Formats: sequence, C-alpha cells, structure tokens
Amino acid sequence: MSIPTPQYRLQAIRAHDVYEPAEDTFLLIDAIEKDIKEIRSRQPKLVLEIGCGSGVVSTFVNQALGGNVTSVATDLNPHALDVTLETAKLNDIKIDVVRTDLFAGLENLVGKVDVLLFNPPYVPTEEEPKSNIELTYAGGRTGRSTLDRLLPRVPELLSPRGVFYLVALHSNDIPSLLKEHAEQMTASVSMERRCGIEHLYILKFVKNDVSPPKISIPDVVTPTAPLAESE
Repeated sequence: MSIPTPQYRLQAIRAHDVYEPAEDTFLLIDAIEKDIKEIRSRQPKLVLEIGCGSGVVSTFVNQALGGNVTSVATDLNPHALDVTLETAKLNDIKIDVVRTDLFAGLENLVGKVDVLLFNPPYVPTEEEPKSNIELTYAGGRTGRSTLDRLLPRVPELLSPRGVFYLVALHSNDIPSLLKEHAEQMTASVSMERRCGIEHLYILKFVKNDVSPPKISIPDVVTPTAPLAESE
C-alpha cells in the first residue's frame, strides 16, 4: 500500500527562503518507500536528516516507521527548522530540530544513527552562496563541497545496522561516490531519474558487518605421561 506524501504549507516555505520540495525530494521519498520493508527489518530507533529544509522527508520516514523512532533534523537556516516543526505538527508527529552545520555538536549521536538522510547542495557552482536559498543547491566546483565534508564521517555516525540515503547528481561522479569508504560501507544506486536536464540518483550506503570472524579452535588433547616401568 502506498504511503501518502506528508502535508506541508507551500506558502510558509516560500516566505522563508526554505528549499521547496522538488523532484529530488520526491525521488528520495520514493527510494525510501521502495525499501521500507527492509528499513523496518533493521528495527531503527534513531533517524537523522542533515539539511532538513521543509521537513517533508523526515516526516515521511517517521510516518512510514509508524512513529516508533526518534527523529532528529538539522539545518543551518533557522527558518527551515521552523518550517520542519510546522510540517511535523501538520502530520501529527514529533521531530527534534537542531540548528547546526551538518551534525556539529551532536557527537553524542556517533555510532547510533540507524537511518541517515542527506539531500546536499549538489549543483556545481563557481561562486560562493550568498543567501539561504543558494546554500541549498550551491555545491562548489564539483558539486560536492558540502558532501565531501560529511562523507568521511558517515561510517562512524552510523550504527552497526545503519543505512545512509544520499541524493546526488550525475555530474557529482557517481562511480567515485560508490567506491567511497568501500571497506566500511557497501554502496549501490537505489533509484535514479532524469528530471529535465538533471539526472538524479539516490545512493544507498549500508554499514558493513565488521564483527570479527569466528575462528574454530580444534580440540587439544593433552598427552598422558607414560607410566613408570616397575623394576
């Protein structure tokens, strides 16, 4: 059964320079809905969205998991946090919001995040962003200036059962992203879609099982000392 898209107030989003739900937002939602049975099987307890914008994705995930998770959302734009809280209230769920850069100051979440979500500023740009809206899409020359600050921290942020969903653009070098931290995470393309001139991807990173291999130790037979011969 299809999971409904959360309600949100478009007027409030546009009034506060907050990223409006768009093709990339709904592609991320579609990828999560496709995987929802697997995500539920992981029995997640903590969901973290970095750069929450309107809060639509965090709200969707919380609803899809039956509200049985702690949802945390971060953003640098205080208006985005206000809109996220409003979106959560409209849909009768609870989201804890934090104004911060990526997850700075939330080191207590390291190793505990079961579902990590990130729709980063991925558009290649030459100039530095000057407004809240520009911050939502301007990704520097490669489109990965913000993502490249987060990606090295993802393996330590995820719990042993953690999964990370990332929005990326074709020009962000998808093959390279899929190889990032391969020793710690297994990456795959969860979904892709061409939207106008953009080719969008949802990449999925799953924490590798790093439990030590079981070593079978053969039974050790202690030799019996020979009996002394009687004279």
